[in-house]
Amino acid sequence: MAKDRKPETGRASGGASRSGAGGGKGGRTRPPVTNVVTPQRPWGLIAAAVAVVVFAAAVLTYAVLQVNEAEENRVDAVDEIGGVQTFDYAPGQEHVTTPVTYEQSPPVGGPHDGEWADCTGTVYDVQIRQENAVHSLEHGAVWITYDPAVVSGDALDTLTAFADESGRMVSPNPGQDSPISLQSWNHQLKVDSADDPRIEQFADFLTYNQEFYPEPGASCENPQFTSDPLVVGEGSRGATSMTTDAPTTPTAGAETGAP
Repeated sequence: MAKDRKPETGRASGGASRSGAGGGKGGRTRPPVTNVVTPQRPWGLIAAAVAVVVFAAAVLTYAVLQVNEAEENRVDAVDEIGGVQTFDYAPGQEHVTTPVTYEQSPPVGGPHDGEWADCTGTVYDVQIRQENAVHSLEHGAVWITYDPAVVSGDALDTLTAFADESGRMVSPNPGQDSPISLQSWNHQLKVDSADDPRIEQFADFLTYNQEFYPEPGASCENPQFTSDPLVVGEGSRGATSMTTDAPTTPTAGAETGAP
């Protein structure tokens, strides 16, 4: 008699394996699909960063140009300012209450009134008395005068902008022999234009420069003169309360006129 044949274990197991792997139908399983998303660049942030860099570069460039321009205009000695005239009025000039006939016009030194004109960056719209202005020069001020028949409008605005700090004053002086004249003690510069770079050089170098004026540390402030300036043709107020300089004999360069 024939024996019953036992199923082959390997085959049955393999078949079942294939059946299970194929989900009952055989074949290979497809891998899951992955959607790849390309990251977006932050263009807004990049543009903002570029703008900041460009702005910073522009500011730096402007600052460098300003420094270079300032260095170009900088002077270390009076004789580096073209056209400056130098005089020789000694310290300790006499205080007077009478008018003075000065050799220079506008004057740069000599006997002067005991009251000084306010020179705290003051812009006058009147022709101030010369004897009071000279006292301001003795205190280290730079006095800028202009002929109002020639200098006006934007040119006057440019000129008066230099009176932006203590130690300076600006006033009209009709009929002077140049459109603009700058005075400090013993120094004078005459120019034709408010845009002349020598104006800034003169003002920057000689304002309160202790090497060149007699009374370092003396005040430029005089509120009375600011509110009620003495003009050419008016007499002295005496200013005994403001006469702090010891009067001495005047040196050559100016002479006292008649009262």
